[in-house]
Amino acid sequence: MASDPSPLRTSFRASYAEGVVSEFFGACAGGAILIAWALHLGASPLAIGLIGALPFAAQVLQLPGAWLTQAFGPKIVAVSAIAASRLVWLPMIALPFVPLSAGTALHVFVAVVALAAVFGVVGNNAWTAWMGELVPSAIRGRFFSRRTVYITIAGTVASLAAGIALDALSARGFKGPSLGALAAVACLAGVVSVYLLRYQHDPHPVRARERRDWRVLIVVMRAAPARPFLWYLLAWNGAVALSASFFSFHMLSNLRTGFAIAALHGVAVAAVRIISAPFWGRAVDRFGARPVLVLCSFGIAAVPAMWLLPTPAFLWPLALEAVLSGTLWGGHGIAAMDLTFQLSPRAERPFYLAVFATAGGLGFAVASMLAGLLASQLPTRFDLAETWTNLHVLFMLSALARLAASILTLRIQEAGARDVRAFVGIVVRGATAALLPRRVAG
Repeated sequence: MASDPSPLRTSFRASYAEGVVSEFFGACAGGAILIAWALHLGASPLAIGLIGALPFAAQVLQLPGAWLTQAFGPKIVAVSAIAASRLVWLPMIALPFVPLSAGTALHVFVAVVALAAVFGVVGNNAWTAWMGELVPSAIRGRFFSRRTVYITIAGTVASLAAGIALDALSARGFKGPSLGALAAVACLAGVVSVYLLRYQHDPHPVRARERRDWRVLIVVMRAAPARPFLWYLLAWNGAVALSASFFSFHMLSNLRTGFAIAALHGVAVAAVRIISAPFWGRAVDRFGARPVLVLCSFGIAAVPAMWLLPTPAFLWPLALEAVLSGTLWGGHGIAAMDLTFQLSPRAERPFYLAVFATAGGLGFAVASMLAGLLASQLPTRFDLAETWTNLHVLFMLSALARLAASILTLRIQEAGARDVRAFVGIVVRGATAALLPRRVAG
């Protein structure tokens, strides 16, 4: 008689499935659909910048989230908070059918996004601490790379389906009802994801609930190994935020791509991430997270600059941008996650995670709000270059800021990691061998 699967293997499978279902929630309640709600409700570029900043401004709640995780355990906090963050979208199902003024409806939408962000922050802190305990460090890179592949495939299918459905129904005058239907799908996916979270193993179901002295936060911020990573997260997320909230808005409003083309762009990014994720996972496990983070950060600095090129009649640069984004963001995410675990001792991990996330969230929130304010003050179009808009200024500033923030990765230290130059040489030789035709032996 075959033995039952181990709790670890069962939990991995449930985690992969939960990630897949969560992507359906994200596709129907985030990204381009979030922008579609904002545009449908009459939000301005400033409001869109504020909405984009909400999930990151909520990172200040990482510290209370860390206390809850430490006091009650990561699994129960993760399941409860993630459930709340997804089911808070229930009012959005009815919003298109309720006779509210545009201003009131927009306020309801912002309130839902804000509450989802608050619960999401608490849940993410607990989930990350939970995975840090559950996944052995020796296979962490491969675990997250495989999970990245699964969730990227799911996100691709879900985003494309949502974009096509929204385009088709909006053309027939059903944009509001179609957004409500997508909110219903998101809530259903949220229910399934919570069931899959509960199915996963808690390595320490019975533990002493320690109530840490808040002075541990000072210890975290002063910890020599963590401090360079902390400053990097603050600068990097601020640089990314200057443009991140406006890519979808730019495609829909200025490039006039429609939701289906915007979704296809996401499909291209996802396809490249699927192909590259296993490579990055093996690279992190073999060479260390630091060289991967350095390489990907400097590469990602070029991404906003590529958005200066497309016009409504000249969209093909978006294909090159999708290849670059998909390749590098996949590696960046895996490396940053691995470093987060490595730099946070188990006993104080929730507080380390809270400080890391708070730094990144504050950087993103402040920069996103400033970007929205700047976009609202700049002229919509420039006389010297009719194809340039106020958003092109943000893209250019973001590229320069990302390049500056990338320099901070060189200060991060990781025990046992390979030299960055040696790793870059390996990547270049591998890419050259893969792209150039092999010589036929004579």
